[in-house]
Amino acid sequence: MLVVIAEVELKNGVESEFKKRLAEQHKILSKLDGFVSRRLLKSSDGKYRIMVEHQSKETFEKMTQSPEHKKIHDESVTFMESHPIPKIFEVVYG
Repeated sequence: MLVVIAEVELKNGVESEFKKRLAEQHKILSKLDGFVSRRLLKSSDGKYRIMVEHQSKETFEKMTQSPEHKKIHDESVTFMESHPIPKIFEVVYG
């Protein structure tokens, strides 16, 4: 299992619309091979992170190269102050 977490800085006033888009995007991403989940997290200090779970590094990389992901990524960054920088984790227990 692979987990990818990216900190995102949303532009002011876009949280509601961003969450709507994430729900729409989830319908597309959930059909791709290896997809497990995608969540928007908000910490107590108000920072956001997107967490994606995938079955493997290979299925995650295949997803990131798909036209569906490119469209979703390009749309998502319009809500952000800057591009997210993902951190990739391999699940070693659990």
